[in-house]
Amino acid sequence: MWLFGYGSLMWRPGFDYAERRRATLHGRQRALCVRTVHHRGTAARPGLVMGLKPGGSCTGIAYRVPAEDAETVAAYLRKRELDHYPVYRESAVAIELDDGSEVSAATYLPRDGHPDFLPDLGLEEQIAIVGQAAGVSGSNIDYVRRAARSLRELGIGEPAIFAAEAALKGRMDPIDIPDDAGRLPG
Repeated sequence: MWLFGYGSLMWRPGFDYAERRRATLHGRQRALCVRTVHHRGTAARPGLVMGLKPGGSCTGIAYRVPAEDAETVAAYLRKRELDHYPVYRESAVAIELDDGSEVSAATYLPRDGHPDFLPDLGLEEQIAIVGQAAGVSGSNIDYVRRAARSLRELGIGEPAIFAAEAALKGRMDPIDIPDDAGRLPG
């Protein structure tokens, strides 16, 4: 079984794998386009995490999971990716591995028309949302910074994420601001 990670799965897969390779998905592009009210935001102050919107291409990480571990890993990912994000759907996609070969991989795509899928947000709108949000996994600013750092470490150019990171430079994380009523306890 192959899996394609384009967001936090690139730097924190959370499962064992037999192989890890750079891969490209054509026809979809990475963007801060999925509203979160759990991991990086709350109902009072939603945040944004990455999703794949139509167009372009996205370079990420492909993981090959041995057949004997496939069901356990699939169950883990469904809980991680779907329990708090009904916007996502599990999908089989064709990805191109770094050697030019093509494989089918599972990934999580936002549902077109879902109210938490916001593919048309501009940079200023993204920054206004990200700059004030934090959830149970930390601040939304930290998420964007971690994503940009991971993409650089992997040698993946991602102008939209790097632009968001640059626009957030010098901003305090909401998690560090006293009396932040929008933050979930814990």
